[in-house]
Amino acid sequence: MKGYYFDNIAATKVDKEVIKAMLPYFDTYYAMPSSQFSHQPGIFITDKIEQARKNIAHFINADKDEIIFTSGETESNNLAIKGVARANKKRGNHIITVKNEHRSVLNSFKTLEKEGFDVTYLDVDGEGSVDLQQIKDSIRDNTILLSVALVDQVVGTIQPIAEIGKLIKEKQVIFHTNATYGLGYLPLDVKKMGVDLLTISGDKAHAPKGIGVLYKRKDININRIFDGNFNEFYIRPGIENVPGIIGFSKAVDLLKHNENTIEKINELRDILIDKLLTIGDSVLNGSRTKRVANNVNITFYKVEGESVMLHLDMNGISVTTGSACFSRSLEPDYVLSSMGFDHERIHGSIRYSLSKYNTKEEVEYVSEKTKKIIKRLREISPL
Repeated sequence: MKGYYFDNIAATKVDKEVIKAMLPYFDTYYAMPSSQFSHQPGIFITDKIEQARKNIAHFINADKDEIIFTSGETESNNLAIKGVARANKKRGNHIITVKNEHRSVLNSFKTLEKEGFDVTYLDVDGEGSVDLQQIKDSIRDNTILLSVALVDQVVGTIQPIAEIGKLIKEKQVIFHTNATYGLGYLPLDVKKMGVDLLTISGDKAHAPKGIGVLYKRKDININRIFDGNFNEFYIRPGIENVPGIIGFSKAVDLLKHNENTIEKINELRDILIDKLLTIGDSVLNGSRTKRVANNVNITFYKVEGESVMLHLDMNGISVTTGSACFSRSLEPDYVLSSMGFDHERIHGSIRYSLSKYNTKEEVEYVSEKTKKIIKRLREISPL
């Protein structure tokens, strides 16, 4: 059966050009970078890592010494939040985030809360947007850190990061954004955004899993969260993932001129939304206008999201759901809950996410199959 992959927010297909760039670093150039002081192969690898660092730094308008390679989104978020909070505790112990953040952000804040930090969790509205006035009102004299994601991973709502950056600039609050879900779809310029720390991850942008970046402005103090050796500016120890770094750099090259690709994905997203909303008793979750290009999140009432997802899977269509039945915690999706949705709306939610590899024909197929599945499930439903 042909596969129709619409779960690109979870992970993307690695681009063939990225794979091609990585391959020599598995069996030809495989020396350890930290061997740079003892032999030529180590020096060669170190040079290639520094070229990749410079390339990714240029892409987000940073200096190369501000790029720290990590294993991905989760590690970058942990390092940014825990590292900065602990390093700056003498300045204050109040830190702020938003209720719909990625779990690696929220759980980092919960860990710090157990360590004695005072945490404010900001609300979002029914579209998943955070209120600028609420942010302003929450800042105190002892506030040291604010973390707000650029894009919500569940409903795709885009937050006004540059406006937030301007708002808190005079407050001396360190500003972190998880930009992972905007990578490849929104411009990332750390200076224009006004951020001090920024997270991105390769697996959301057609690079391999297991490679991420933390941008850290040079004058920001940060504590390491792992003990080890001197890699990555003495902040992130461990042998560098050389193939991953090379692959991420190549993926960034491919993103530099992808305006037409974004336009195409935007068009496919809108077609899919319009077609799915022709199904009765359905509603779009998140903003229609402040929405990232690849995200479609729809609730179909009077059906279980898990049943819809499993029936789509049987037809070769890969999506995900916010249903409690599908959650390992057996709880409904916390992001949708933070938006004020009731159990029924969350239970019937399905997230479709696109990439450059999806086509209009696939969107047509997926929408038609969804319609038939919803119709059939409602016919046999006792609701």
